[in-house]
Amino acid sequence: MAKEKALFEDDFGAEFEDVFNEDALTWANDHDTRDPFAQTYAQPVQPVSEFASKPVTPAQFSFAPVEQSGGDGILPAISIKLFYEREETRALMQICAADRRMGRATVQCIPGGIAAAVADLRANPTPNLLMVESSAQASQVLKEIDTLAEHCDDHVKVLVIGAVNDIRLYRQLVARGVSEYLVPPFQPLSIIRSISALFTDPSAPFLGKQISVVGAKGGVGASTIAHNLAWALAENTHVNTTLVDLDLSFGTTALDFNQDTPQTIADALLAPERADNAVIERLMARATERLSLFTAPANINQIIDIPDESYAMVIESVRRNVPYMVLDLPHVWSHWLRNMLIASDEVIIVCQPDLASLRNGKNMIDQIRGHRVNDHAPRLVLNMCGVPKRPEIPVKDFAAAIGVEPDIIVPFEPEVFGMAANNGQMISETSPAAKSSMAIDQLACLLTGRAIQVEEKSFIKKLLGK
Repeated sequence: MAKEKALFEDDFGAEFEDVFNEDALTWANDHDTRDPFAQTYAQPVQPVSEFASKPVTPAQFSFAPVEQSGGDGILPAISIKLFYEREETRALMQICAADRRMGRATVQCIPGGIAAAVADLRANPTPNLLMVESSAQASQVLKEIDTLAEHCDDHVKVLVIGAVNDIRLYRQLVARGVSEYLVPPFQPLSIIRSISALFTDPSAPFLGKQISVVGAKGGVGASTIAHNLAWALAENTHVNTTLVDLDLSFGTTALDFNQDTPQTIADALLAPERADNAVIERLMARATERLSLFTAPANINQIIDIPDESYAMVIESVRRNVPYMVLDLPHVWSHWLRNMLIASDEVIIVCQPDLASLRNGKNMIDQIRGHRVNDHAPRLVLNMCGVPKRPEIPVKDFAAAIGVEPDIIVPFEPEVFGMAANNGQMISETSPAAKSSMAIDQLACLLTGRAIQVEEKSFIKKLLGK
């Protein structure tokens, strides 16, 4: 058993049903923190006029220090054996095994607890991760673990699911080489993240949050939403953000931000094996102190055919360098784009209130939901609402038919977006008080759990008009 320091788990996602239905106290571990803003997911849609910057209630104190939130990585191809006592534990593990993050892992669930694990290890090789459940008291658990240790290889990691919330027991288990000790109730994501923490590469442990923005059809303004969202994340909620334009033929990031970039995302995708931190940093353009851009090529002189695996390699390299990454995805449907959406921490579908958006958006949401059973549902943005003299599907009917309530409703304000586009600026720069600007700020708040940061201008800046 590997002797690795870990603390108790306390990551209960508000969107998951507690299969254990118990009220036991748990602790948080160093690699996974409570989501203090999970309650915002259930907020109803507000009228656009009511969108405003609201302070977010800070998290309550927990045993472990609150770390900067990041994205979830994919587990390596490991073998996992669970020896369970309760049927609820087996059901929970089956949910975990179907999760996108564990697609490469193999999971076996065997009844009998630690005694069954000892019998199995006498006849079979040790898996990469051994998960055992025991409802016994502390002294009995220690005896069982001592017996189990006699049959374990040195490299195996052991995760114990117990019923006794005792810090002294935890320390004694760690001293015996146990990697992690968990006490229910817990949720699928808490189990997955505890396992992931045991197999994280110590040389590159951080992964930023991946936010993918895609349109339900062409012309719905998905790129405009993606660009303004990236700006709002960086400049209005003050988190370092990278915007990646993956529309290699017709991407508009360079135009929208008034950038002339000789090197683009295509340079990294054509040589993904060379896309280390230094290369990524050199290829990106700096829009502001907090916002970096990975622009698309500005012409179509070359038809670029990129292998699917190249997208995954480059995007993972970018995620390791920034807390938040916004992907501006083209309106296509291919293996690489589908995989990119499934692997994202947040998916945003941009629609207009019309029939084509409703059909395509529902198809996309249903497809993505099937592969992201433990993730937040794809978020819906209704864009360009209220076009004069244009028949539209009412928001209430649209939401009921597509199966998702819109997180924000962006009104049709052509003068606001037109002025920003002509000036090579974002709408927060040109019209921060516009309804569209406040709606996108609201989305940034939902994604980060942060309030909008309003910077006071100095007297000299006011005189200079800056």
